[in-house]
Amino acid sequence: METRVHPPVAAALRLCLHALLLGLLALAAVKAVSAGDPHATTVVVVSCVLAAVYAAGALAPVVQPGTLAGACWLAVLGALWLVLLALSPDGLWVAFPLYFLQLHLLPMRWGLPAVVVTAAAAITSFLVHGQAVTPGTFIGPLLGAAVAVATVLGYDALFRESERRRELIEELVSTRAELAAAERTAGTLAERERLAREIHDTLAQGLSSIQLLLRAAERTLEPDAPAAPHVRQAREAAQDNLAEARRFVRALTPPDLENGSLTAALERLSARTTDSALTVQFAVSGTPVELPTPYEVALLRTAQSALANTVRHAEARRAEITLSFMDTSVSLDVVDDGHGFAPDTVPAGGSGTGGFGLPAMRSRARSLGGTLSVESAPGQGTAVALTLPLPVAPNGQDSA
Repeated sequence: METRVHPPVAAALRLCLHALLLGLLALAAVKAVSAGDPHATTVVVVSCVLAAVYAAGALAPVVQPGTLAGACWLAVLGALWLVLLALSPDGLWVAFPLYFLQLHLLPMRWGLPAVVVTAAAAITSFLVHGQAVTPGTFIGPLLGAAVAVATVLGYDALFRESERRRELIEELVSTRAELAAAERTAGTLAERERLAREIHDTLAQGLSSIQLLLRAAERTLEPDAPAAPHVRQAREAAQDNLAEARRFVRALTPPDLENGSLTAALERLSARTTDSALTVQFAVSGTPVELPTPYEVALLRTAQSALANTVRHAEARRAEITLSFMDTSVSLDVVDDGHGFAPDTVPAGGSGTGGFGLPAMRSRARSLGGTLSVESAPGQGTAVALTLPLPVAPNGQDSA
């Protein structure tokens, strides 16, 4: 007989059960011989056969709880015990370890009736053998059955609680590893965005200004002026370096924007977030125009942060993302039908989370000259709107 788990406590209980059953069989055999019972030889033989069958089942891997092999083995043990019970009243005490075997190997709906039948057989054998009838005649087997049932049910409850705690610990360990990986990824992406924004706002803009100034200087010079070739070479060098800076900015673009436009990235975000509990729809309003990389990053990150808050806190069933292109601005609206919150309770300062939460969204909007508005109330859903002014470059050139 094998148990479901093998902790030290279970192994000790299993050894105690083995010792108890074999000891009671030995006691029945010894008492039959010492008392000169006319069936002493048969009692000894049946006790030995019962012990051998029990040992074979205890060592057999196929004897498991809830299996046919376990039920058959238990049936053979029960039949041999009934024979021993008919031969000697001392076989009654073997009923106690049999209670545990029945409750362990059989489903509870069959184990309890088997325990009741075993207790009834033990009481009946006591009466058949003409022993003195006392309250203990009935209380003993019934009390033993009650103790066995309470012990097994208590152990099963502790086992289930232990398994639940083990699964919870495994889940916590797994979640901690996933969280650490997510934090590393978020840190990497945040650093990439910061570098892209710094290159765009400083290096690329400076090179663009240098190029425009050198172009203006080149136009004021005579074609055969000694400085004209040097000015042209400087302008071409600034132009090449500006193109290289823009390539750096594109290389540092978030992965969601690498393989497509902002619209495609928002569509993929909506599809990924949609599940059985939340449906996310995406729509575009107006005529899409090409946006600078920092604008696309800000709009995408705001949508990701707003949807993350919806999933974690809002318990919403529906959310809508709308990207609107207007004459002088572009806006992103994220609306959900969740339980909402009081925006005044959210701290206005930075949260230090590296791009997540309303404070980070407001900071991102301010860095691009835009605004972020949040409309919400408890029980009325949430609407987050980011509006960015479209950049206008000198001479109609794209400043990105």
